[in-house]
This record gives sequence, structure tokens and C-alpha cells, in this order.
Amino acid sequence: MLKIADNMVVSIHYTLTNNEGDVIDSSIDDAPLSYLHGAGNIVPGLETALLGKSVGESLQVTIQPEDAYGERHDEMVQLVPREMFQGVEDIQPGMQFQAEAPDGGVQMIIVADVADDEITVDANHPLAGEVLNFDVSIEAVREPTPEELDHGHVH
Repeated sequence: MLKIADNMVVSIHYTLTNNEGDVIDSSIDDAPLSYLHGAGNIVPGLETALLGKSVGESLQVTIQPEDAYGERHDEMVQLVPREMFQGVEDIQPGMQFQAEAPDGGVQMIIVADVADDEITVDANHPLAGEVLNFDVSIEAVREPTPEELDHGHVH
């Protein structure tokens, strides 16, 4: 039986909850999540916990922020002028936009608050600073195709 290792395609069913027990995400009523192990496609703490497991195993894992989406950083919350959102008529809290990151890449920002002429945006991941609790069952483990290995994700 294949065990989970780097460069293996793994399919899992999971339920993700926060420390209050609220369900944040789940694959239970959908297809299992398939990913390429070791390629950084899931949070590091969950990847580490799954290493060496095989089909049919289940586990419950609590992952601290530093092994998930990182800590929240207050400096990633900024006030920006409304003009930065030209062409967007109705800006509402919770809306997500792509913005240019300091390194020139793309980062997601979330509208946190809307005032008359200023918008508060948050570039933290929505789950930054959260302890994540995963309930996971391993559904499949297989060798990747050459294309999956080359692309770094499952097709």
C-alpha cells in the first residue's frame, strides 16, 4: 500500500474548524481534495501531519498559525483613498480584489471597512492568526503523472 510522501498525489476528505468549533470549510459533500504532496499546495502543518499515512487512515490535527497561514500583521491593514477603486460603484466590506504586492507579484486584499472617501483594506489571509483544526480521512494515494510533477499540482 502506498504511503504519503513527497511527489505523491493524495486525495483527502476534510472538515476544517476554528477553535470555537465553527466549520470553515469541508469537502464532505463534494469530491475529495486532491493535491501533490510536498509542492506547497496545502498548509505546511497539515502536509507534515499527513506524511507517511496511507489510504483508509483518519486523523485529527490542530495546526498553529505559524504552520498554517501565518500570524496576522497589523501593518497589512491600510487606509487607501476611494480613488484606488475607480470603476467599482458599490464597495462593500468582504469584497476581495487583486493588488500589486510590494515584490511586484499579485496579492489578494479584502475590504475591511468603507468610509466616505477612504477604504480600509486587509492583505492578511482571512485565516491568518487562526488555529486550524482538521478532521481528515485519506481516500487515495497514487503516483503523479509526469505533467503533474512538472506543473507542481494535480490535474
